[in-house]
Amino acid sequence: MTPQPPENRDKDAGRWSDLSRPPLNANALRRALVRPGSLWSSLDVVPATGSTNTDLVERAAGGGLREGAVLIAEEQSAARGRLDRRWSAPPRSGLFFSVYLTPTVPPARWGWLPLLTGVAAATAIARSAGVDTALKWPNDLLITVDGAERKLGGILAERAADGVVIGMGLNVSLTADELPVPTAGSLALAGAANTDRDPLLRAVLRSLEQWYGEWQEADGDPGACRLQTAYAAGCATLGRKVRAHLPGDRSIDGEAVALDADGRLVLATSDGVQQPVDAGDIVHLRPA
Repeated sequence: MTPQPPENRDKDAGRWSDLSRPPLNANALRRALVRPGSLWSSLDVVPATGSTNTDLVERAAGGGLREGAVLIAEEQSAARGRLDRRWSAPPRSGLFFSVYLTPTVPPARWGWLPLLTGVAAATAIARSAGVDTALKWPNDLLITVDGAERKLGGILAERAADGVVIGMGLNVSLTADELPVPTAGSLALAGAANTDRDPLLRAVLRSLEQWYGEWQEADGDPGACRLQTAYAAGCATLGRKVRAHLPGDRSIDGEAVALDADGRLVLATSDGVQQPVDAGDIVHLRPA
């Protein structure tokens, strides 16, 4: 066997130096998920990009993007959350992906898609990783690490052409030293039974396909497809006193008592009013 030049050995050593974080197997993921009758029509894994959401939004605007396209990045340099908030994570330390959906339900009900995605992800993580995951309205996933509630990941939905791009970021193997903020967490820190990203991603996408299909069959009615009940059952926000920060330095204090048929959080204020707040109007939602 011909010895490799030193520069090639160094390159390979760098690529595989973090053996606890192997790359995703794109071919195996396609075989498992992109099949006849499946929602998922294509699946691509890229080593790095700015934002998978931005990439799919641009592809949708250019035309030709089919429903069910999935784009996954091993690393994102310009990942975005709600209100353009930025975050970052080490390469291959989590699941960073976006999907393109073109719902046939009334557009007034499309606001349920981020909540549906949260329910699908929480269900899949509980089954695949053995970790109980709660939902923070409207777009966060929470886990418990050392007795404290931490943010596991977030969801971002954006209109794109005739559909919606939904992005998700989940912290999988981040160590305590790698967390971007003290309030973040990861599946590894929560004692997950499984931190292999391939089966985790398959579980999340299959769960999303199931919930999306049932929601579509119900014409987007969150009550008929059990989505409203499922979200409320897993929502850590309900029953807590919160302060909803709104644009223009306005805020509403109250107890989060319900989720209405439009996916809005209903706050019971001290003056006896039940005030619904829309996710699109919220700047921050914090404990009161």
